[in-house]
Amino acid sequence: MNNSISNPVQPDLFHVEKQIEHNGIEMGVLENGVPYLSESGLARMCGIDRKVLNRLAINWDEEKLKPRGAIIYKLLAESNYFEPTLYLKSDHKGVEINAYTEPVCLAILEYYAFDTDEKRDEAINAFRILAKTTFRLFIYKAVGYAPNQKALDSWKHFHDRVDMTMDSVQLGYFSVFREIAVMIVPMIRAGIMISDKVLPDISVGKAWSTHWENEGFGQQYGDRVKYDHEYPSYYPQAKSNPQPSFAYPDSALGIFRQWLRQNYIVNKFPNYLIGQTKKGKVPSVVANKAIEAFSIEKPKTNKKLK
Repeated sequence: MNNSISNPVQPDLFHVEKQIEHNGIEMGVLENGVPYLSESGLARMCGIDRKVLNRLAINWDEEKLKPRGAIIYKLLAESNYFEPTLYLKSDHKGVEINAYTEPVCLAILEYYAFDTDEKRDEAINAFRILAKTTFRLFIYKAVGYAPNQKALDSWKHFHDRVDMTMDSVQLGYFSVFREIAVMIVPMIRAGIMISDKVLPDISVGKAWSTHWENEGFGQQYGDRVKYDHEYPSYYPQAKSNPQPSFAYPDSALGIFRQWLRQNYIVNKFPNYLIGQTKKGKVPSVVANKAIEAFSIEKPKTNKKLK
């Protein structure tokens, strides 16, 4: 079974790392490590027809106001899931699929197991299985996915980019990317996949550039200069190499490091991770772990990621 959609694949789709059919249920892992059930997989686990789930999902704005949708919406809210859609549009071997992630799967499963008048044995059995493990580990084991390999890939992405900036920045200047190793290393250790999809240096670079201009640091430390930043050949961004980037005078290195630790990491980094989580690029449990790795508080305006 395949819940494919015939629309052409769009460039902003999430890419599937691996998808299988396990005991008749389609499931997989996205390239960022996020586990999912396909539309047909979730429907089968719930004991309902795929078309029933599809109608619920594509008409979610209306369905969440109806009795069934209202209950599911409440269950999602308990997990702090307030996204406008129930699935992530993803690309599996050139075909667009609907990938349902953990909070959505558990909410819909719980509804069909306990809250509907016609409770489904399939949903009840699925809950019994998940009670013995976790959604993530259940799919990882079934798919044969190894998170440790992603950690190795993260180090490769990081080191390859560091190597490519070694000789591109002229003497007497520093690049933002090389200086944020103090931030990237704990991210990798926390389990965040550093890749062509997760590029924290862009967020840091933009914030630092704005701070540099607002504070008039050019007059105090000297002008910044442009250099050619090259992405590794296996990055999609490499197609437009070289990328013009700013290098800053070494005389401002101390103030940059102070700003990075006391301003960006404290005030902006949590929101960066929350944004990555909402896009589905970083699992919420990993984002929380990364935030805690820096011993900083989450923004008071945001609840704990779930």
